[in-house]
Amino acid sequence: MTSLLPYNTFGFDISAQTLLPIHSEEHIQSLVQSGLFKNDHFILGGGSNVLFTSDYPGTVLLNQIAGKEIKVISDEIGIISFGSGEQWHECVLYSIEHGYSGIENLSLIPGSIGAAPIQNIGAYGVELKDVFHSLQAINLHTGALKTFHADECEFGYRDSIFKREEKGNYFITKVQLRLSKKFQPNISYGNIKEQLSLNGIDKPTAREVSNAVIQIRQTKLPDPRKIGNGGSFFKNPIITEQQFKSLKEEYSEIPSYPAPDGIKIPAGWLIEQTGWKGFKKGTVGVHQNQALVLVHFGGGKGIEIKNLSKEIQQSVFNKYHIHLEPEVNIVGIQ
Repeated sequence: MTSLLPYNTFGFDISAQTLLPIHSEEHIQSLVQSGLFKNDHFILGGGSNVLFTSDYPGTVLLNQIAGKEIKVISDEIGIISFGSGEQWHECVLYSIEHGYSGIENLSLIPGSIGAAPIQNIGAYGVELKDVFHSLQAINLHTGALKTFHADECEFGYRDSIFKREEKGNYFITKVQLRLSKKFQPNISYGNIKEQLSLNGIDKPTAREVSNAVIQIRQTKLPDPRKIGNGGSFFKNPIITEQQFKSLKEEYSEIPSYPAPDGIKIPAGWLIEQTGWKGFKKGTVGVHQNQALVLVHFGGGKGIEIKNLSKEIQQSVFNKYHIHLEPEVNIVGIQ
């Protein structure tokens, strides 16, 4: 058994039967031929969006595929290819350093770039699908290398085909992003404009927008190196316009945002309104500054976070008739 304590940001000291670092496509293909993927296995990137509720009885594959390559398409457009084991935030900084923009609003999101398309990560008015070009992935049944373009990924809100029909069928090895040399700031969402104003900036560069996002996230979200957490634990729910209208009549202050399939309600607000913000029970709790983040104070077990999340879900449903769906991938005892 190998401890996964260094590889999950919740900081739970759980173990896997085997931990296997992966550095290349060829390594994955050789493992397919060996029959490894017929047994229990789990692909782990940055460990920031996963909650282990028990020891893992199979093989955990630690994605460490590296690489960065820029393909210039035109004076204004470039496609940057990243190895899937690269850390997302480092990819953001690399893009900015080379004069490319489009993902600066996604600064400081933890995890690997290989996990980004699975989750269709997003923040401050930008989603991965907005800049996604393609990815390469190895079929874990056949060993064949396949390219997926945007339409084939079926991106949705924090969702993709890799969380549904193709879950567990592919190992993503490379991700290509289509980025721009012509910077067009997107600062209308959240507190970016306010933070830029505090920084004395009215015509920001991509780096300055990135810095503002970093400042906001550091203020609102706890550092996993100091307190265990997996970032936002729940998705922001999307409800029908009719349901929102009914809720608005009873709770006039309820915040909302338009969404393609209805109305998006901030999950953090729902959790805070049901009294959970700052809650602590034993070794786990809800962050005092951001109710969307469940935290581990140390010495606990992942099942405690899972149980707390269920209590929060029930509480929110009882009051608002809205079901909160976990954004974090829960692995182990259910």
